Amino acid sequence: MDNYFVLGNPIAHSKSPQIHARFAELTGQVMDYQAQLVPLDGFAATLAQRVQGGARGCNVTVPFKFEAFQAAHTQSDRAQLAQAANTLMFENSRIHADNTDGVGLVNDIQNHAGVSLAGRDVLLIGAGGAGAGALGPLLMAGPRRLVLANRTRAKADALVARHQAHPSLHAALQKTELLAQDLTALEGDFDIIINASASSLSGGDVPVDSRALKPGALAYDMMYGPAAAGFMQWARAHGARPRDGLGMLVEQAAEAFALWRGVRPPTAQVLQEMRARLA
Repeated sequence: MDNYFVLGNPIAHSKSPQIHARFAELTGQVMDYQAQLVPLDGFAATLAQRVQGGARGCNVTVPFKFEAFQAAHTQSDRAQLAQAANTLMFENSRIHADNTDGVGLVNDIQNHAGVSLAGRDVLLIGAGGAGAGALGPLLMAGPRRLVLANRTRAKADALVARHQAHPSLHAALQKTELLAQDLTALEGDFDIIINASASSLSGGDVPVDSRALKPGALAYDMMYGPAAAGFMQWARAHGARPRDGLGMLVEQAAEAFALWRGVRPPTAQVLQEMRARLA
């Protein structure tokens, strides 16, 4: 049986094993997928054990996505843009890295939330690992304006500059104005606001003023469950349409599953089942 893992710390909360088990059941794939807690200083050793043990691939969650990118022999354009990886594929002891977070976000917004990104004004909050993984796929979706805002402006500037210089995005940049702004001095309002910062995870305040919301805007938090409750309540209170990141979780897993197995699972059904289970 082909073996896959999700590596992280903490990891007990991970829904990935049940998502991939359901994907395998629905697509007739024979595979085993397990969560593994990795010591904070033990990612390289754990990854080597998994490769040597014959695993076919793994997902990587916090705080190891940057280490996963560095450990790979080859990287996809998506991983290179993010400088982080959440999906690894193993073949003949070689590691290929990809990042499916951003495409998972875009697919959830457009396919499940029913909101097109093309021609819209989009604000992405946070230039850390989550924001870095999302920026490229959001740009490829063709918004009119895409603003990356971060408390540390220099970090946002560096991430935007890396995307502006990447050859794979030259055509997309002809359609979209890509900007970095200081989170405390935002200009304009937005059709779609995406919270990729750690504010929800840490229980902090919503990192943006409600004046950034256009009437009826989509306000999206990459967290889900209780962690996203504060952001969702804030969005509702200011006339926005709230959405958590559960669909992103399912969609990024589906992209990884398709890379590994060559078949795309039915995400709408699995997302509906996950929401019912959480409720």
